[in-house]
Amino acid sequence: MKQWLTLIAMWLVAMTAARAEVMGSELDTAIAAFEPRVIEWRRDFHSNPELGNREFRTSGIVAAHLKKLGLEVRMGIAHTGVVALLHGALPGPTIMLRADMDALPVTERTDVPFRSTVMSEYRGRQVGVMHACGHDAHTAILMATAQVLAGLRERLPGTVMFVFQPAEEGVPEGEQGGAPQMMREGLFDIAKPDAIIGLHVFSTLHTGTVGLRAGPFMAGSDFFRIVVTGRQSHGARPWAGVDPIVTAAQIINSLQTVISRQTDITALPAVVSIGAINGGVRHNIIPDSVEMLGTMRTFGPAARQDIIDRVQRIVTNVAEANGATATLEMMPAPNPVVDNDPALTQKVVASLQVALGSDAVKTLSMKTIAEDFSYYALQAPSVFFLVGITPPGQDLRTAPDNHSDRFYVDESGIAVGLKSMLHVAVDYLQGGAPSPGS
Repeated sequence: MKQWLTLIAMWLVAMTAARAEVMGSELDTAIAAFEPRVIEWRRDFHSNPELGNREFRTSGIVAAHLKKLGLEVRMGIAHTGVVALLHGALPGPTIMLRADMDALPVTERTDVPFRSTVMSEYRGRQVGVMHACGHDAHTAILMATAQVLAGLRERLPGTVMFVFQPAEEGVPEGEQGGAPQMMREGLFDIAKPDAIIGLHVFSTLHTGTVGLRAGPFMAGSDFFRIVVTGRQSHGARPWAGVDPIVTAAQIINSLQTVISRQTDITALPAVVSIGAINGGVRHNIIPDSVEMLGTMRTFGPAARQDIIDRVQRIVTNVAEANGATATLEMMPAPNPVVDNDPALTQKVVASLQVALGSDAVKTLSMKTIAEDFSYYALQAPSVFFLVGITPPGQDLRTAPDNHSDRFYVDESGIAVGLKSMLHVAVDYLQGGAPSPGS
């Protein structure tokens, strides 16, 4: 009897592997067929970008597509979010696949024929709007993933939860949004995933490669606002007032020492950056105040608090030394660290190696970029990976960075992202990834 049970178990394993191999072949055929359509979607989104919490056109296109596939679709979560469920015909786990939809307040400088010329308002100013971080590609990839998997539903185990998220790049002042808002509005009441997968196109990897690491992968991020208050005066008589511009400049210079001289970055990386300065309206008027906006990136609560304390001391004391005052305001909803679940990462790496080849899957160092995907990762085992989109012949050091006005997506990398997402999802639903070389 024991021998028969062993033979039955071996047969079931063999049949599962055979089904996985057949379905994997079907996935690759579908990817080749879908690639032109995915690029068409991506270019349309690129030409029509929308800022966070304003993704009305994008989410409408996504929802209409998912409804045509016969999925259960929910709209309006966290303002413009779209969630859809695909139930396979066979019992199995639930996997969540996530893409972000929002663009950035960046005026595009690329020469692609589908470049954005969209203008919008951001913080009271007219700005260009651009998919300078590749969320147009993410949205198109997940739309295609949904269509391919919907065609396999009669043989698919488990449930796939597709999450198209708004406002990953942040929300307008005074609003809430993004991943934390989706969670607050009951995302996991729709379905509770057993695993969560996300991807991001990235300029520091060549096309054809993907990268990830187990454990802490991407930094926790904080956004802050510093307001320096002086006393307005004529530019020809600076001694009659207190110059907040000079004070702000000294604060910025002093902040550079927080990381370079006061933080042990051999233990964990950290960053403090100022990204915007606003003060004054005329060449010969010293204003009464200056506003600065910046970000901190850290990999743990102790390091985070230590850096906040050091920044606070510099802001207060440098301002006082100049006869001014200054306040540091930490903005709400900081992003936690993106922490890839080690066991799930092992499965994902195996799937990626089989799908793309072992040499295409890179183990990366910790990255000081941040992602609100981390909010989902607090609730279920999750893995986030990066997809290369810089042409193989280009020096990665000179490739326009994510968030650059010249950010460029080598569109052959979109198929790599689609292939990665599909194989990871199907392998997980079928009970685990095949072993590389099997």
